[in-house]
Amino acid sequence: MSRVVRTEPLRGEPPVRLPGDPFSVVVLLRGYAEPEGAGGAVRADGSVTLILPRASRHREPPSEGGEAKTALEEAARGPILVDTGGPWARERLLEALAGQGVAPVDVTLVVGTHGHSDHIGNLGLFPRAALLVSHDFCLPGGCFLPHELGEERPLRLGPGLEVWATPGHGGQRDVSVVVAGTALGTVAVVGDVFERDGDEGFWQALSEDPVAQERSRKRVLGTADVVVPGHGAPFLVVREAWNPEAEGPEARDEEPQETPDAPGDEEPQETPDAPGDEEPQETPDACEGSPPAPAPGLGTEV
Repeated sequence: MSRVVRTEPLRGEPPVRLPGDPFSVVVLLRGYAEPEGAGGAVRADGSVTLILPRASRHREPPSEGGEAKTALEEAARGPILVDTGGPWARERLLEALAGQGVAPVDVTLVVGTHGHSDHIGNLGLFPRAALLVSHDFCLPGGCFLPHELGEERPLRLGPGLEVWATPGHGGQRDVSVVVAGTALGTVAVVGDVFERDGDEGFWQALSEDPVAQERSRKRVLGTADVVVPGHGAPFLVVREAWNPEAEGPEARDEEPQETPDAPGDEEPQETPDAPGDEEPQETPDACEGSPPAPAPGLGTEV
């Protein structure tokens, strides 16, 4: 199996384009959050991401699963916007869309990862788009449709394109968009599930449900090769091969399902004739305190 060993920024200024088939991802605007004066004030805006289907995308037959699912799949056949930034970024957003040859009337679906104003402040620019804001889905004109999105039930919008329930930051109704098949692998556009790369230690203070958000973060890191956070540059998720036995008993405790025959510390496999407690320290593969050397590459699983 593999495990996350580190993250690192994805270099490049917006727009950052990740071509793919059948969907490409373009990070239009990079979110930010910066202290402003005294008293804990922060100047912030959310990241904005465009998902573009391949122009010649094959039209699949309608799937079973209800009116909302069919409507979402239909909406995903055109340009999809994930978050819109705040209203103070209106002109920047319009310019960024124009740079990709997309007008507001072209956008067929807008996904708002959660209900904060720095992420959904420009919904009014897209009156012809279907809207999925948190868990609320409506068609143009305000017809709201029920659906079955849940942590164990993602919404499939097309081949390799899903909406996940990722609760935590804004409560129980946050969502993320996951796109497989890009040049760098699977991309997760996560709103404020991750504030930015390296946010460990302060995201908890901004979370309405840190326990749920920690669960969402682990789920994202277990799947994504690239993460688009709410307030920073996209970052790569770097993994390498992992043998739990080489990590010692603590690692075996973390992943017991991978080592069902390893009962604990009292059974040194390498020194069957030396029953003392001191002998396992001689084993060169028991590297509890030293992580393996980072593997090169862009973070795909090996």
